[in-house]
Amino acid sequence: MSNTLGKRYVCGTCGAEALCNKPGEGAITCCGNEMGLKEAKPLPSSD
Repeated sequence: MSNTLGKRYVCGTCGAEALCNKPGEGAITCCGNEMGLKEAKPLPSSD
């Protein structure tokens, strides 16, 4: 898995977050596991 510039990654074990500031090949790991891409929060409606 390649790392994407500007994306946030989160550890499923401890909840640590990392922001990618230099893209490249490989995986970001924490607690011995690969970190997953953090999902964007939905914007509140402007009704």
